[in-house]
Amino acid sequence: MDAQEGTQQSQQLILAHKVFLLKHRDVPDIEKVRLKDEVLNTVKSNDMTPYYENLVADKVLDLEHSVLDPMRAKNEEEIKKLDEKIADAEENLGESEVREAHLAKFLYFIQIGEKEKALEQLKVTENKTVAVGQKMDLVFYSLQIGFFYMDFDLISKSIDKAKNLFAKGGDWERKNRLKVYEGLYCMSTRNFKKAANLFLDSISTFTTYELFPYDTFIFYTVLTSIISLDRVSLKQKVVDAPEILTVIGKIPHLSEFLNSLYNCQYKSFFLAFAGLTEQIKLDRYLHLHFRFYMREVRTVVYSQFLESYKSVTIEAMAKAFGVTVEFIDQDLSRFIAAGKLHCKIDKVAGVLETNRPDAKNALYQATIKQGDFLLNRIQKLSRVIDL
Repeated sequence: MDAQEGTQQSQQLILAHKVFLLKHRDVPDIEKVRLKDEVLNTVKSNDMTPYYENLVADKVLDLEHSVLDPMRAKNEEEIKKLDEKIADAEENLGESEVREAHLAKFLYFIQIGEKEKALEQLKVTENKTVAVGQKMDLVFYSLQIGFFYMDFDLISKSIDKAKNLFAKGGDWERKNRLKVYEGLYCMSTRNFKKAANLFLDSISTFTTYELFPYDTFIFYTVLTSIISLDRVSLKQKVVDAPEILTVIGKIPHLSEFLNSLYNCQYKSFFLAFAGLTEQIKLDRYLHLHFRFYMREVRTVVYSQFLESYKSVTIEAMAKAFGVTVEFIDQDLSRFIAAGKLHCKIDKVAGVLETNRPDAKNALYQATIKQGDFLLNRIQKLSRVIDL
């Protein structure tokens, strides 16, 4: 894929995002007209015959033989040339030239969107590759294929393969890049805590521009950190982080979202959160987790507010958040029923009473429970031994 090196996002991933927006029901029709033209132009400029056929099957694009037939002819011609180069290299040149010829064919299959043949050619190219660094580069290509098609099984296997390669050696630059790839995978599969930790580890060493721009990386880092870190860690690693401070102002609503939470300005927080919802819904990696993320954020902010009180009126809480008493009442009821918030509602008095669990008492109870379990196992084992 292009943009493997440098500071430009992969054209394939840009294309995948545009296709995602074309399929999204919340994108206006007039915007989809522009996106459709851009997608078709990208497909034609890269002769992406297999991908074009997939888009036609998904009813994203219309079938035009005047587009399809010339692309197919170019594909056949180019693949023939690549096969001739491979044959010539195997007959007349050395091992490195043979590897480069196979690599060129692999990259061409990626370019035209021929996933299965690309993965087959990847195996051939891997067998011709000796250096750990070059093998790692192939893994990054396979990861990009995985994110292009949102193939989480391929992504997971590629990450495991990369870690095994690093056990044999590897430079820090590639190790740091892998953290961002793994972080994106974790975020896409709803493991926000691990994603936040991986992103935060990569803030000062970010070079994976082929995945997304640095602004987008900071956007993901802040979103995942807010629902994953405690208040002290959030202050140290996110709120005061110079790398984040230099960029966060460029991203609409994100600075207000982060700082209003930390500064307990709950009304401003809800307003900023409302402004971010559209960005989250239209994000290719986050949209499936939109409702989950909404719930987690509200759990964090409600818990922070209630932390300061033994009891508080529902009216005072509603005023602090800039919402109605009915909304707060209904919202809190759902979270309390789900065990997300440790409090109870006195409807008659219109008061919230917190009943935060004592950490030491909880640990004591857990120890007793585990001790009972262990004693039962020992008793069962002793009966077996006696027999």
